[in-house]
Amino acid sequence: MIPLIATSTTITHILEVLFVIVWVSTIIVVITENRNPVKTLAWVMVLVFLPIIGFVLYLLFGMDMRKERIIGRRSLSRLMKEPLLNYKDYTAPETPAAHEKLIRMMRQAAQAYLLAGNKVVPFTDFPALLHDMLRTIASAQHHVHVQFYIFMDDAVGRLLRDALVDKARQGVKVRLLYDDVGSWKAKNSFFRAMQQEGIEVYPFGEVKFAALTRRVNYRNHRKVVIVDGKVGYIGGMNIADRYYRGLAWGKWRDTHIRIEGMAVNALQTSFFVDWYYASRILVSEPVYFPKVKQCGDTAMQIVTSYPMGEWKSIMQGLLQVIGQSRHYLYIQTPYFLPTEPILMALRNAALAGVDVRLMVPKRGDSLLADLASHSYYKEVMMAGVKIYEYEPGYLHAKVLIADDSFVTVGSTNMDFRSFEQNFEINAFIYDPEVVRAMKRIFMADQQQSTRIVPAEWKQRPLWNRFWESLVRLLSPLL
Repeated sequence: MIPLIATSTTITHILEVLFVIVWVSTIIVVITENRNPVKTLAWVMVLVFLPIIGFVLYLLFGMDMRKERIIGRRSLSRLMKEPLLNYKDYTAPETPAAHEKLIRMMRQAAQAYLLAGNKVVPFTDFPALLHDMLRTIASAQHHVHVQFYIFMDDAVGRLLRDALVDKARQGVKVRLLYDDVGSWKAKNSFFRAMQQEGIEVYPFGEVKFAALTRRVNYRNHRKVVIVDGKVGYIGGMNIADRYYRGLAWGKWRDTHIRIEGMAVNALQTSFFVDWYYASRILVSEPVYFPKVKQCGDTAMQIVTSYPMGEWKSIMQGLLQVIGQSRHYLYIQTPYFLPTEPILMALRNAALAGVDVRLMVPKRGDSLLADLASHSYYKEVMMAGVKIYEYEPGYLHAKVLIADDSFVTVGSTNMDFRSFEQNFEINAFIYDPEVVRAMKRIFMADQQQSTRIVPAEWKQRPLWNRFWESLVRLLSPLL
């Protein structure tokens, strides 16, 4: 028995030494990542005072992915070859002077080309979007590409599934990407059945036990549909019953747009980059990037962002828009958990006399997110930002409108997760006519919203303010 006890004690000591080595190494890694000093200090404190819990939390939520690549340079060059040939003929002839710096920055940071001759149709309710999307899919002749953060096995999910299966049976190439965490309620058998019908299906960021520590916190939040490389959809709506029926306390209010024109080539490029990341299959054939006729007068950039790389493209673009705004900024977001740069930019704009209006749902879908959002209201209202709570239901739109000259619609929320951790996609639109249409939608929503009165907001019970401040500490994780 003595040798067994000795062996057991020795193994325990070895494991303890190994853990200390890993623990110290993790602290060194956190320090040398050169991130925001506040974040670095917070992680170091957690690791020092809660070694085991802190180590697990860091593996799940703290690892820096900036040095990783979603796609290699050679593969990206192959993928970009065909769209770049097309872009030469569709690059906007004139750059809007008011947004010249923004456009140049997005070109450099996100390879987002300013493409002219597009047509944009906005949708603000899911039934209308779904009807239009199904009709477009039914007309597909060559391919249908579908990507959603949430794709549920419910009445709406099965309706879209059946439409995709019909096209696959007709010989149309159908590819589907879904986020493995966002769609976790849908059983694997739901997607396997589509594969058996000839649809290529891949989960994005699949979370298995071995990969849990690396991928669970980095999700693909994009919602994109592309048909024949000529028609595309982008915005905030996913595929689930609640988008159609609404929630118990009201309707689901969201924003999506249909795009026709060369900008669909840019949506296609984004889809194929994500497809390569999920499947390791590179698709770059010219047939997926058709030259299309001019469909309208809208110039736009398709801007993507992701946790890898040096740039937080969408957040940086919004910072530029906020900073150069002169007259007004109208913002709709389901969550208001701004990063420090965004918070400062909004306050600066309001202090400078810009009419900054922020519209959020009166009741959200997450109590913790609501509490954390409330903790930021006082700071921005003190600077002059007007906050409106949308009352008829749940506002899930992600829209920013500026000065009758710019609007962005996409998947990006005004929060830490969208800016720093998610794979997101937005259309940056430079067309006064489209901007005015989106502004009219905002003003109609404002009629159904109630403005928060700063003096009354300050009178909230102390207990409420304490919980809001406490939950705010979790903002990067919400």
